[in-house]
Amino acid sequence: MEKDLSNYRKSYEKGELLLSDVPENPIELFQKWFYEVDKHFVEDETNAMTISTIGLDGYPKNRVVLLKKFTFEGFIFYTNYNSEKGKAITANPNVCLSFFWHGAERQIIIKGKAEKIAPNLSDGYFESRPRGSQLGAIASNQSESVPNRAFLENKLKDLEDVYLGKEIKRPNYWGGYIVKPVEMEFWQGRPNRLHDRIRYLLEEDYNWLLNRLSP
Repeated sequence: MEKDLSNYRKSYEKGELLLSDVPENPIELFQKWFYEVDKHFVEDETNAMTISTIGLDGYPKNRVVLLKKFTFEGFIFYTNYNSEKGKAITANPNVCLSFFWHGAERQIIIKGKAEKIAPNLSDGYFESRPRGSQLGAIASNQSESVPNRAFLENKLKDLEDVYLGKEIKRPNYWGGYIVKPVEMEFWQGRPNRLHDRIRYLLEEDYNWLLNRLSP
């Protein structure tokens, strides 16, 4: 099979990003962009982000997860600590997050270090999840092989019976990570492929160094 995609082109014309207009802290710009996309481009799942890890086999791997909170300290998501990504983070906490909001023609790339959040914070989020999602976290040995779909559905049904009328506690192998950024790049599509790219680099004194990159 062969498919020539050389004629797939789009002109990006929805905005601009000037170094003179951005704040000193990249989290402030992230928040501004996030809220603008969330308000004006409802077709985008605004908190969907790609996380890249270096696997135990030495290969990088990307997958989409959901951002659940961001603060000036970093970006928080939740997963099974025994999953493929969890094991990769344990071996190498250097990760990359990326957001692509096609409606706004914007992209953000975040390099940082991932670490587990405090157990009580994971408890609080787990308690806020729908009951089905709580049981799903217990039913799934994430990233492990299963014989078929029915195996998972039957396991979930068994857990529904076990926990009928009972509180569901967070399993200790499931919880949150915070990615603390050391570099953040903001990309705004522009005509003629002369896109705007502004990069923030965290310095030793914890101030951010800003510069413009060639597209």
